[in-house]
Amino acid sequence: MPYLGLGVYLSEDGKEVTNAVKWALEEGYRHIDTASIYENEEGVGKGIKESGVDRKDIFVVSKVWNSDQGYGSTINAFEASLKRLNLDYLNLYLVHWPVKGKYKDTWRALEYLYEQKRVRAIGVSNFMQDHLEDLLSSAKYVPMVNQMEFHPYLVQQKLIDFCNKNTIQYEAWSPLMQGHIFELDIMKSMAAKYHKTIAQIVLRWNLQKGIVTIPKSSKKERIKANADIFNFELAQEDVKKLDQLDRGKRFGPDPNNFDF
Repeated sequence: MPYLGLGVYLSEDGKEVTNAVKWALEEGYRHIDTASIYENEEGVGKGIKESGVDRKDIFVVSKVWNSDQGYGSTINAFEASLKRLNLDYLNLYLVHWPVKGKYKDTWRALEYLYEQKRVRAIGVSNFMQDHLEDLLSSAKYVPMVNQMEFHPYLVQQKLIDFCNKNTIQYEAWSPLMQGHIFELDIMKSMAAKYHKTIAQIVLRWNLQKGIVTIPKSSKKERIKANADIFNFELAQEDVKKLDQLDRGKRFGPDPNNFDF
């Protein structure tokens, strides 16, 4: 699983998302993250096909939406996503949110798809430790990934430690705090210190913490810039400074209190 991917949340289906995927693949990205609820899987699939990059070299991720959760409906949702993407398999399929009373049946469906080799890896998204512990009590397979809101204002180190202990790869969504990261003075000073953009500093911090990151952009120059994070390293003192910004602040929904 490549540590850097392209997120396509809110990228419009059609030309916008297709171009974003093609530009990302041209720049060396090999990880594309979408979901059925984003309503852009067709455009993502078109971008993959038009890129000319061999399918086997691209790590493609999608997610089952809440209204499709349950055993049979998850399998149907998976097949529908594959059809829209125009692919034969997915590299990773995720349970998008821990829908109470449903996510265990949903997980059984993912386990079935994994055993049938329709998907190469299975995981979850927005699962807190109690959700994971509940799932692990009956799961045949440990989730291979947990995709969470993660940024300097929401580190959740205890959850990261729990995932690491159980060999669950932690992955960040909204690593740039939905744009609020650019308002922080500490980020401006670090960007000046390293001669990098604020986005590059944050994404590099993700990597040094061993966290997969999928910044979203549909702009060619930003997609290119976001990938330019492998030629420098943050000092450990700066990694700690960013860790210490943690204030438990979410910009997205609370996994313990959502109603969709």
